[in-house]
Amino acid sequence: MSTQRTHYRQTTPDQRRLLFETWEATGSVTEASQVAHVCRQTFYVWQPRFAAEGYAGLLEFASRAPKHPSRIDPAIEPRVIALRQAHPSWGKQRIADELTRANHWVPLVSRGTVRRILVEAGLWPEPGAVVKKKLS
Repeated sequence: MSTQRTHYRQTTPDQRRLLFETWEATGSVTEASQVAHVCRQTFYVWQPRFAAEGYAGLLEFASRAPKHPSRIDPAIEPRVIALRQAHPSWGKQRIADELTRANHWVPLVSRGTVRRILVEAGLWPEPGAVVKKKLS
């Protein structure tokens, strides 16, 4: 059995208009879906928007981009930078672990987030740069 999912392209504004015009004329969601060549679920997805905005609401999709991407508390970034500056030999995992330990073992940031903060601050080595570790 294949685990690959089927991809259906997004509906066009013309399809959505035809869907709701047919629905208003016939009163049948099934018939409107068949005429517009969309599934019944598409009708129910767009129905609240159609009820609120009418046909103008069917023209564009809502943006799929996150409105508020998951970001850490801004007060944590200076702590990450301070730890790196105080201990240049520590890597991203060690810094994340130290912040977790200081927070009563409740994780604050992942090692990837630590790396992102350090890259943005210019404290992370460039890819391909040779970094020599100090033996302590």
